[in-house]
Amino acid sequence: MNLLKLLRKACVIAAASATVILTGCAAIDTTSSGVVGIQRKQYMSSFVPEQELTLAAAQNYNETLAQAKAQGALSPDAAQVRRVREISAKLINQVPIFRPDALQWDWQVNVLKSDELNAWCMPGGKMAVYTGLIDRLKATDDELAAVMGHEIAHALREHSREQMSHKMGTSIGLAILSAVVGSQAVGDLGGSLTDVMFHLPNSRTHEAEADLIGVELAARAGYDPRAAISFWEKMISMSGVSGSESDLLSTHPSPQSRIDELRVAAELVMPLYMDTKK
Repeated sequence: MNLLKLLRKACVIAAASATVILTGCAAIDTTSSGVVGIQRKQYMSSFVPEQELTLAAAQNYNETLAQAKAQGALSPDAAQVRRVREISAKLINQVPIFRPDALQWDWQVNVLKSDELNAWCMPGGKMAVYTGLIDRLKATDDELAAVMGHEIAHALREHSREQMSHKMGTSIGLAILSAVVGSQAVGDLGGSLTDVMFHLPNSRTHEAEADLIGVELAARAGYDPRAAISFWEKMISMSGVSGSESDLLSTHPSPQSRIDELRVAAELVMPLYMDTKK
């Protein structure tokens, strides 16, 4: 096949690919903007239904808890678990500001024994906080509120569903493209294309959105939003990561960039925090 015919065929197939991808996606607002001003439209695929993803997350969460229980990895410290759940309850009470329906989710919060500095929230409100985050960082209530608010924000914005939708769209495009240029070429370029077009920018965007929403949730719940700054300073100190990492080379904001943005956001929501102290 000569080059002209190949290009024509590529254009036809590319147009068909775009139609398939766009037909299966819809631009939606998963949350309201809040004081922090989240206004980005999100494209969700109809092939990744919210309800099914929530059910899958619940099943995964139950399996994780069962495995943790069998391994003795559920925190036996009743006071620690109560502390985490009390903080999360105050944060969850504020989610209607961004997403009213989320208040009706089947929220569950547990503490897992692990030295890892981690916490997460699955679609539908299934959360876990690791003891390493609490004990190794000596996290205050305000700092725990900051990190849990951040994780709750990921669930409110349905970042997992959005990322899955993007991956599905990329897979369709690559599958059709392989019919034109050959599977070997697509295989060589697929990983890089996916990272550059979707994972890197969206991951940075997701983290920034979760930081902003998390700070506002914490402030509205009566926790000092400036604790998000001290939390990340502790994380930097603990991990030994410097603030010089380039934003363009990481899937997450550089530590110093993140702290600078959190400082601005904290000042923005300070009036909300101060209102809770009246």
